[in-house]
Order: sequence, then C-alpha cells, then structure tokens
Amino acid sequence: QVQLVESGGGLVQAGGSLRLSCAASGRTFSVYAMGWFRQAPGKEREFVGAISRNGVSTYYADSVKGRFTISRDNAQNTVYLQMNSLKPEDTAVYYCAYRTGAAIATKTASYDYWGQGTQVTVSP
Repeated sequence: QVQLVESGGGLVQAGGSLRLSCAASGRTFSVYAMGWFRQAPGKEREFVGAISRNGVSTYYADSVKGRFTISRDNAQNTVYLQMNSLKPEDTAVYYCAYRTGAAIATKTASYDYWGQGTQVTVSP
C-alpha cells in the first residue's frame, strides 16, 4: 500500500508561482514513476506532467510546458511540481499519482495510487 499526501496549494495571482509537494510512504519510492494531474470543476482529470523513477526523464502536457517543472527527491520520498507564470486556467485540484512501473505514463488508468488533491486557485 502507498500513501500520497500533497501540499502547497493555495490562492495566487496570475503570473505568480506555487510549488506543490507530494510525500509518499509505504513502498520503495525510488522504484516507480510519478505523475501530476489536475481536475477543474466540471472537467475530466487531465495529465499535467510525469517523471521517471530516476528523475532523468520528464514529460509535460503542452498546456504547461515551459511553465511547470517536475522534480523528485528519492531520499525524501517526495516529488515536486514547480508552477510558474500561473494563469487562471490553471485553477484546479492537483493530484499526484504513483504507478508500479518505471516508465512515464500520461493516462490516469496507468496509475495505481493517488493523493487526496490540493486546490490551486489563480485569480486574474
């Protein structure tokens, strides 16, 4: 079993920055890939970005590419999502997810464990 706890969400003005954290416990963290997703009201959960188990490879949705950066600290069992140049359309609940595979994946069905989510609100 894996537990994931996100933190770092909040209210920020457009153009601002936030850093989300996702702390994992319960399994060997460094063996698996991690992803970030988000869900806005009335919309489906969508892929934001993912990072490979060793942190060498990352992949981002086009909507956040160049603005968001994913990193991980395997010693701390934590993955981060640095969000810069935030836009009102980035407003959503952000979820981290963990998959029992080493490679990056973009589909929600590829992930086995999910955090509870953290709200990010970007005001105009």
